[in-house]
Amino acid sequence: MRIERRRITYGGRVQGGGFRMTARRLSSGYAVSGYVRNQDDGRVEMVVEGEPETLSSYLHAIRREFGDMIRDIHEENEPVVGEPLAGFTIRY
Repeated sequence: MRIERRRITYGGRVQGGGFRMTARRLSSGYAVSGYVRNQDDGRVEMVVEGEPETLSSYLHAIRREFGDMIRDIHEENEPVVGEPLAGFTIRY
């Protein structure tokens, strides 16, 4: 089993519309762990890890759910170091 970690920043109308709650709700249907949080500049940051195919499916579900509310996505792979993430949480 190969685990990847990705950091994704979403821009657009992503704060105040249930993005974080929906990301957490959708995560329950996929074998992913991580967190999501608002940023001061109006974007939303997510760090998520899981098997590559599962991550892709989960991230596609988010894009499908929010459609044109997302105007910009910046995604980068990060090394998985230390303990793996557990669960999926909203950070404040």
